[in-house]
Amino acid sequence: MVSQARPTYGGQAVIEGVMIRGQKNVAVAVRRPDGTVASTCKPLSSLFTGNARRVPLVRGVLALVETFILGMQALSYSANVAAEAEGEEIGRGAIAGMIVVSLAFAVGLFFLVPVFASSPLEGFLGSDVASNVAEGVIRLALFLGYIALIGQMRDIRRVFMYHGAEHMTVHAQERAEPLTVENARRYSTAHPRCGTAFLLVVMVLAVLAFILVPRDPFWWLILSRIIFVPVIAAASYEVIRWSGRNAGNPLVRLVAGPSLALQALTTRQPDDDQIEIAIEAMELALEADASSSE
Repeated sequence: MVSQARPTYGGQAVIEGVMIRGQKNVAVAVRRPDGTVASTCKPLSSLFTGNARRVPLVRGVLALVETFILGMQALSYSANVAAEAEGEEIGRGAIAGMIVVSLAFAVGLFFLVPVFASSPLEGFLGSDVASNVAEGVIRLALFLGYIALIGQMRDIRRVFMYHGAEHMTVHAQERAEPLTVENARRYSTAHPRCGTAFLLVVMVLAVLAFILVPRDPFWWLILSRIIFVPVIAAASYEVIRWSGRNAGNPLVRLVAGPSLALQALTTRQPDDDQIEIAIEAMELALEADASSSE
């Protein structure tokens, strides 16, 4: 980033809103159906802010778990606001269930389906390396196709607009700009620390990680694609962290180019109201962090 001394803030788009993960607090701002703003801010669990978060690779696994938990909580809050039922909350059991289902879907679609799809090619390609590369290509195609497909849905396009607003606001915060709609508009909807970039790095590293893994016996082929997911995710987090902190380096910009280009599929230009929501979430997180440090 431009100023490496500044604490990093990131977030996620939700239903008609934005979640911002601060240093010690997480804030969510959502546009109600009547146009007013609902917001909430809570301290982060010590599990996600303690010393373990500073350990390379370990912090990547923690970040992945945190992303799912905070994301599900923020989505449940935004869904309740959209349904005009702010007082109702989805219980921890339901959130845990959604996390398990989401992880199972992701692992199944992006890691297991490519295994089965590439299996018929084993005899034709003649080597495990070639089959593993084909598996990686299928995995990447599934990933890109999935993003392109869901991007055609009206509600998802709205989420992608809030995604763009979140990135523009983070850019402004990182450059110590006053958080206004006008200042945010000066920045790109793409960001090197985006979750989309993280997922693309996961797909690329998965090709490298699996390329020399034997495809026999079949049970090991399946098991390896599951047990290596946390390791690949941890390594991917370090790559994203490094690229985010060195975004001004020409080599880093070259390497990060595909990730930034991919965000053309997962972000849209937001309207002013959406940027205002992102700014509200960012200001809540900044204020809560400042209070926590006093």
